[in-house]
Amino acid sequence: MKAEFIAVGTELLLGEITDTNGAFISRELARVGVDIYYRSVVGDNRERLLEVLDAALHRADVVILSGGLGPTNDDITKQTVSSYFGLTLEENPEAMANLASYFSSRGRQMPEVNRIQACFPKEAEILKNNNGTAPGMFLQRDGKYVFLLPGPPREFEPMVKESVLPRLSSVTGTQLFTYTVHTFGISESALYEKLRDLIDTQDNPTIALYAEPGQVRIRLAAKAADDGEAKAIFLPTEKEINRRVGKYIYGFGEDLTLSEAVVQKLIEKKLKVATAESCTGGLIGKMITDVPGSSAVYNIGYVTYSNAAKNVELSVSKTTLEKYGAVSQQVAEEMAYHLKKKTKAHIAVVSTGIAGPDGGTAEKPVGLVYVAVATHDGVKVEKLNLSGNRDRVRTLAAKHALWMVLSEARAYISE
Repeated sequence: MKAEFIAVGTELLLGEITDTNGAFISRELARVGVDIYYRSVVGDNRERLLEVLDAALHRADVVILSGGLGPTNDDITKQTVSSYFGLTLEENPEAMANLASYFSSRGRQMPEVNRIQACFPKEAEILKNNNGTAPGMFLQRDGKYVFLLPGPPREFEPMVKESVLPRLSSVTGTQLFTYTVHTFGISESALYEKLRDLIDTQDNPTIALYAEPGQVRIRLAAKAADDGEAKAIFLPTEKEINRRVGKYIYGFGEDLTLSEAVVQKLIEKKLKVATAESCTGGLIGKMITDVPGSSAVYNIGYVTYSNAAKNVELSVSKTTLEKYGAVSQQVAEEMAYHLKKKTKAHIAVVSTGIAGPDGGTAEKPVGLVYVAVATHDGVKVEKLNLSGNRDRVRTLAAKHALWMVLSEARAYISE
């Protein structure tokens, strides 16, 4: 079943209001197995709305319109759609009673202009709006499903869930289930190469890659009758993805963050982590403490931004700092070693680098970062050559630090 969404309102075209309804309806329709191929925005103009509506009805089974159901002269959606099908508006007693009750319950007298909101074709089904004055409308004509809904998201979204999705779900008999695999440390293009044949021959489930700074989400989507059938569809593909790129996977789940995966693993292994940060300025610690329950695994963190702080707080020798500079493998190693010794954490993670936009040289350019972790097995240092603005460099460095903590936690064997 194919659907099309039409947002009505000149204010949307002018950019005065952002259309969030389009993204919402796309997500929700997918959940009931309805594919949305087109989304349009059209102003409060009868002829243009008729043109867009006609095109939508010729290429979709379901057309959903939002906006233009108010009481003013520029609210023309209901009138235009009704005229397209040759239907006449007439006042509906029940809708009128509900509208009058809405105003009286708020101690207000209903303006006469609002009566138009109680007018509908007798062939239409009126959709109740519990959050505003404009009821929605449903028409089933010539095998097409047409829904008219108010524009404000606080009215639109509940009505989609209450009035649209149940009707369409009963027709499709399927739902769309999604399953997300989260990866870190591999680019979208490199990941695509490793999964290319799976993606190119996808059917059910489908596979899509979504890149974010430093990481890529692999989204599996399957049409199925229920959760059990969906899991059975996902399983072979998930196993094959894990076989090919398992070393880059940090977890599974729709909204799982890297920091959540880190905290979960540390809690599971009963491990403590400590941080000492230079260029990331506390961002690693923030990402960890953003996760509820992180106090069980994170006791202390330092921001040792200056050379003096590195020397005083972490016992990094002045000789090392003078000989190699603060941004060096040697300093990162000493920071991590002494942090672990000082805090007695199972895993100590540190960062030192040049986030920019200034401070870089030919030998040590902006984006050069060293991240180190210390465990009872010793110290490991990773040299990063990052690109982008200051925020991006810091974010990527912090994520790399978390990834190294997760890798060490997974491999950790108690002393």
